[in-house]
Amino acid sequence: MSVPDPIAYFLLKDVTRAVGEFELIKGGDRVAVAVSGGKDSRTMLDLLLRHRRKVSYDYDLLALHVVGTEAGLPDLRSDLEPWFRDLGVDYRFVPMDLLPDEPLPLNCFRCSWNRRKTLFTVSVDLGYRTLAFGHHADDAAVTTLMNLMFNGKLETMEPRVDFFDGAVTVIRPLITLPEKELVRYAKAAGYPDQPACPQGEESKRAEVEAFLRQVGRQQEQIRINLWRAAREAMGF
Repeated sequence: MSVPDPIAYFLLKDVTRAVGEFELIKGGDRVAVAVSGGKDSRTMLDLLLRHRRKVSYDYDLLALHVVGTEAGLPDLRSDLEPWFRDLGVDYRFVPMDLLPDEPLPLNCFRCSWNRRKTLFTVSVDLGYRTLAFGHHADDAAVTTLMNLMFNGKLETMEPRVDFFDGAVTVIRPLITLPEKELVRYAKAAGYPDQPACPQGEESKRAEVEAFLRQVGRQQEQIRINLWRAAREAMGF
């Protein structure tokens, strides 16, 4: 399903602004896009393809999906492959890189850690030194509150950060977009709902999300303030 132009245009403005302000992508970059299959990563890939068509410079895009069936995750390849082909984007399905003695099923932390390790390794091996994650403004706000509550630090997700002495750079093109706008985009695009991971419901992040929801109507402003405060403290 095609997203109506006004909705796509509205979100693309934020992505274009973030790419420019935080210097996320430049001409000639090779960008691997982490696509889990959820609304955030699907929207990010679609918007980056639209962004590439809009700007005057060119860069490569590769969709990367980590297959975690051995770890108990659903197999989304039959759903994602035709979608990737319709978009006309290069893609790879890669198995999650698990240690031989990795205890299964994975908890939320270990699942995230192994998924990220796989994405980093495959991205570098394929020559894509930029790795895009679909974290949005609400993710950044929750991360800020988590760091305050559990670590006593005013820190959040950075829009751009280098790892392994610059071998790979993580970028977050959706970092200024609130989740509600991604929900609206996903609904307009007809993206299928993905079942929530039962392990994720017991994570610290889920607990902080539940805490924020208890605030009610003021939570949106609280999330904005958390992101703004952490950004000022971290200097970006």
